[in-house]
Amino acid sequence: MNATKAEYLTPPEQRALLRLARDALERGVRGLPPHEPDWAQLPPRLREPGATFVTLTKHGQLRGCIGSLEPVRPLALDVQENAIAAALRDPRFWPVQPDELPDIRVEVSYLTPLRPLPYTSPEELIRHLRPGVDGVVLVDPETGRRATFLPQVWEQLPDPVAFLSHLSLKMGAPPDLWQRKPLQVYTYEVQKFAEPQP
Repeated sequence: MNATKAEYLTPPEQRALLRLARDALERGVRGLPPHEPDWAQLPPRLREPGATFVTLTKHGQLRGCIGSLEPVRPLALDVQENAIAAALRDPRFWPVQPDELPDIRVEVSYLTPLRPLPYTSPEELIRHLRPGVDGVVLVDPETGRRATFLPQVWEQLPDPVAFLSHLSLKMGAPPDLWQRKPLQVYTYEVQKFAEPQP
């Protein structure tokens, strides 16, 4: 994360967010609302607006991932809501069941603000991307559809052409959409942290 040191979450802030995510996950899967955060005891940063993605894995395989691209609510609430959504509302998966909870690992990705990435050709877009570093958002200005891949996705799709083609598919568009028409492109970085392996 090439952010300034001040933008990093500290280890105590990371642990607090993971606890909030785990509690919200456990309660959400059992049909209960998340606990109201103890605002007086939370680190101040967690009360400020922040954007996160919560990724759930089971035995090393993706089990759900939902997040926010822009900071619209306090960081603590964002993590709670995204943990519940990743478990219950990721359209790629069946909802997480209570008997799965011991095998679920929670990972939180804390996002830097989105940065527009201007480009004039598909080749220039590829040159500007930083594999392994940049999360990427594609937006089709004609339809309003958008999709994102976290930087972690570069591990599975290290080739920028394949990365952008799969991201176009995720947006519900043909894989070569990014080569055929100008799209709005934004990048961001993440600071990721996770629970220990179950």
